[in-house]
Amino acid sequence: MRNRLSLILYFLFIALFPECVSGKVATGAERFEQYLPFIRGKRVGMVVNHTSVVGTEQTHLLDTLLKQNINVIKVFAPEHGFRGNADAGETVKDGKDSRTRVPIVSLYGNNKKPTAAQLKDIDIILLDIQDVGARFYTYISTMYYVMEACAENNKEMIVLDRPNPCDYVEGPILKPAYRSFVGMLPIPVLHGCTIGELAQMINGEGWIANKKNPCPLKIIPMTGWKHGEPYSLPIKPSPNLPNDQSIRLYASLCPFEATRVSVGRGTTFPFQVLGAPNK
Repeated sequence: MRNRLSLILYFLFIALFPECVSGKVATGAERFEQYLPFIRGKRVGMVVNHTSVVGTEQTHLLDTLLKQNINVIKVFAPEHGFRGNADAGETVKDGKDSRTRVPIVSLYGNNKKPTAAQLKDIDIILLDIQDVGARFYTYISTMYYVMEACAENNKEMIVLDRPNPCDYVEGPILKPAYRSFVGMLPIPVLHGCTIGELAQMINGEGWIANKKNPCPLKIIPMTGWKHGEPYSLPIKPSPNLPNDQSIRLYASLCPFEATRVSVGRGTTFPFQVLGAPNK
């Protein structure tokens, strides 16, 4: 009887959580049953880019949610833009998505934080962006500002979690005097958190300006991945991080960009080489 019950429980577990048995990673974005109930019937704003894809066909989350009749009001785009083709430091402009005609609001340029007017027609923010685990990667700075705006305007926010491909902690903690958009949080150079864990830390440590009213936050965790396990990104997270090697070396080589040393931007092997003039 005990063996039969164990067998029934095992097959029930496989049916409910197949990704845990197969070893397949299911990102927070792919766990629709966990967050669709919270966004149905609401006016949704999305903080997404080209990494926000789901399924084996790598369909963009915006397209997927529109097919589910989710009322997506607008998209907020981080550095590199909604399609991920703007170069580092290049101003991202407002516009409309050419495929869906959904309005796109830039959060990279003069406007890095959603304004009250931009959030007025939105009930809830859905964030799904692939981070690479480095303090100066600006996607987490954008998340910080969005959380702050949600706290100030009492807007709900859902973060769909994804693995950290540089899953370890290394480097000094940022000193407050050097805070900027390429370093907003008092965390190490490599912070060792998923983007969902980092959002929880921002709230829990009271790092947003409105400490009395933290961001109304919900995290949708991934399955099939845990800390210490490798993860190869299916899509390059930005133009100059095209592969696993560039992503692994990024945190070590990026500080050289403040000098005359080249880190290979513009080549086919960015952040995999150092070069400088002899004189």
